[in-house]
Amino acid sequence: MFRLFAGSSKSALRAAARSQQQQQQQVRNLSIHEYMSANLLSEAGVKVPKGEVATTPKEAYDAAKKLGTSDLVIKAQVLAGGRGKGHFDSGLKGGVKTIYSPEEARDLAQKMLGHKIFTKQTGAHGKECSKVFIVERKYVRREYYFAILMDRATQGPVIVASSQGGVDIETVAAEDPDAIVKLPVDIKKGLSLEAAQGLADKLGFVGSARDEAADTFVKLYKLFLAKDATQIEINPLVETSDHQVMCMDAKFGFDDNASFRQQDVFALRDPTQEDPREVQAEKWNLNYIGLDGQIGCLVNGAGLAMSTMDIIKLHGGEPANFLDVGGSATAKQICEAFKIISSDAGVSAALVNIFGGIMRCDVVAQGIIDAVKELDLKIPLVVRLQGTNVDAGKKLINESGIAIFPCDDLDKAAELVVKLSGITALAQQAGLHAKLSLA
Repeated sequence: MFRLFAGSSKSALRAAARSQQQQQQQVRNLSIHEYMSANLLSEAGVKVPKGEVATTPKEAYDAAKKLGTSDLVIKAQVLAGGRGKGHFDSGLKGGVKTIYSPEEARDLAQKMLGHKIFTKQTGAHGKECSKVFIVERKYVRREYYFAILMDRATQGPVIVASSQGGVDIETVAAEDPDAIVKLPVDIKKGLSLEAAQGLADKLGFVGSARDEAADTFVKLYKLFLAKDATQIEINPLVETSDHQVMCMDAKFGFDDNASFRQQDVFALRDPTQEDPREVQAEKWNLNYIGLDGQIGCLVNGAGLAMSTMDIIKLHGGEPANFLDVGGSATAKQICEAFKIISSDAGVSAALVNIFGGIMRCDVVAQGIIDAVKELDLKIPLVVRLQGTNVDAGKKLINESGIAIFPCDDLDKAAELVVKLSGITALAQQAGLHAKLSLA
């Protein structure tokens, strides 16, 4: 288990942690806004509609005027799918709207900017829209789906495409599997023009559009490799009424292990679209991933963290987070970790599971004590310490005078924290503060 997660990227840990929660939402690495993706595509020689980004209603008005056409689309820029069918807390229905004048752009921007949009992918908390993208509207003959992904089965890139684009591709795959075309690419040889032309034929491109589609596929593949992408999804890829092949919408994912050589790409990151707890954890060099349960977890080592989550679930509980403090955390980092855990209103108990190697149990204990005192922690806390300086750690906790439930056996610790979580949750529902005895 430890070997499996050694050196794993945060995105890999996030995928693994959330898979335990059986969440179906697709997990990406670094994602960037649509207007940023359009810029990358344009730089790679791929055709995209002309567009301008705006952060205020006035800028939206100016952008629409600059584009010089009365046939435009305004798109809310949030990192979540389903914008077209979403709704804002301003009352506006839909995050993608056709507009016909600069005044309309300004008025709709007023209802989008600074407001939260709720879609099938944002969850109940929604995501705040701080930018809108004004683009020229194109009239299309046909819509297609095109994506390049990393495929474990073939151990390399695979192109997934369909002649049915502009719709939910998962629905297409479920209802008409034959409509999906898959083309594995040998990463050493790359995507040849001949293979790209064959794909264009399968999708139904003809005439000049066939050659332009093949050229677009090759350029997208080169961009995929050049930027260390894990995903490029174009939905829809279109043939316009004048037979141009264009990318109308794009979603990119990038390998965060490549951030050292893709600094220009990772500079595009928008922390406002991420879980603020994860952003805060990163500042303190903590690996935190928010989940949907009620039991906060603080563990050292990714493998031990996953095992801790497993045993909590075995006893009927649900982890509220994955939190690996690493092997050399300071007392201050431990304290900050507790601040992040306690900031989740859904947490009704917490389990600390430390196996001290490089990490010293007395340092962890001091961090726990500091956190409980500073935060006036109200939730029950179960602590299991084993390893380096464990006796010194236990002594610190015993002499601290704070209410902590010590437990040397992990199975019993998990069983206890699940039970305490249930008691606390019931007390909270009744509007009471649960007073739990160590006896």
